[in-house]
Amino acid sequence: MVNPVSGVGQDVARMWEMAIQHALMPAVSTGVSHGSHHSGHKEVSISISVSNCQIQENVDINSVYQIFPDEVLGSGQFGIVYGGTHRKSGRDVAIKIIDKLRFPTKQESQLRNEVAILQSLHHPGVVNLDCMFETPERVFVVMEKLHGDMLEMILSSEKGRLPERVTRFLVTQILVALRHLHIKNIVHCDLKPENVLLASADSFPQVKLCDFGFARIIGEKSFRRSVVGTPAYLAPEVLRNKGYNRSLDMWSVGVIVYVSLSGTFPFNEDEDINDQIQNAAFMYPPHPWKKISQEVIDLINNLLQVKMRKRYSVDKTLSHPWLQDYQMWLDLRNLESRMNERYITHESDDLRWLHHAQLSGLDFPPHLSNGPRSDAAHGLERHQEQEELETLSERVSEL
Repeated sequence: MVNPVSGVGQDVARMWEMAIQHALMPAVSTGVSHGSHHSGHKEVSISISVSNCQIQENVDINSVYQIFPDEVLGSGQFGIVYGGTHRKSGRDVAIKIIDKLRFPTKQESQLRNEVAILQSLHHPGVVNLDCMFETPERVFVVMEKLHGDMLEMILSSEKGRLPERVTRFLVTQILVALRHLHIKNIVHCDLKPENVLLASADSFPQVKLCDFGFARIIGEKSFRRSVVGTPAYLAPEVLRNKGYNRSLDMWSVGVIVYVSLSGTFPFNEDEDINDQIQNAAFMYPPHPWKKISQEVIDLINNLLQVKMRKRYSVDKTLSHPWLQDYQMWLDLRNLESRMNERYITHESDDLRWLHHAQLSGLDFPPHLSNGPRSDAAHGLERHQEQEELETLSERVSEL
């Protein structure tokens, strides 16, 4: 259930629940009547602004957003996602239109769950939910419009798989967003390339997680047993109906890394996972794994651990040697520089990578560090001066 925001009365809270009951489920391209919402017919509805729980009655969605019926972005079981524009600002949006008559009431709790979780998540690595409109016949869910998803990027690549450099770049962003979720005791439970959205068509795009319909609130040492997620990306404990925790997401990350680098799934559904994991020749055939680094294979093996307690956490994964890469740090800093927002890398790493670049004879772009002349450069100079002073002090003491 969604708790009413303080200051909002019970009647408003009930209106809030009514409007979110039927929203945010995957939608189908068949059997959905959508003529009226992009015709001149006025659809009066309840409008809800998710960010501050502002509720307005008798709002015409067509007065706020323009919906483009020819721009179908996607579809699911209960409706279609169209491109649209916010009339006042000109901002592009994605509008999911859900037919309430086709919507099963047993899914209502899942919808409330997703909206409640998205309400609590404000992070650049998580898709932004703008607002919802509800009429007697349908629900309109307005979200930020993104370019595509990681699966499309993999399938459209020249070899049907992504190089290590791009995979590192995308996976690090997934992990940073996932760390934000896990800090809030939220487990996504359905991580897969289709739920990793891309903000642009760039070769190195910003990543945002979406589709929190299966997400659960699970404490650090807590376990859940409900059925969740997509089988190909699910950990053994879920498939065997055993208790699961946040390490479920880490198994899914391991599968995502494997799929991104190989273009195939790591396991056959009809064979025991334990047997497959122990068979390296089966898991990592020469094509394409012969040309892929042993470091990433080591990381995958530590993520695809059948025993949950042995499976890598988010922080341990981020500190793995495969993700401690100078070129990846440069790629991420370039993204942050374009976005004018720093949330993936941390200033504390600047000095380390500057030092690495100087020792390795590599270029260190000055615009990627803070300050007029790089705080990292000043920090390295101070570090070197301190080392020189310590060396001099040792020599004096020897005399």
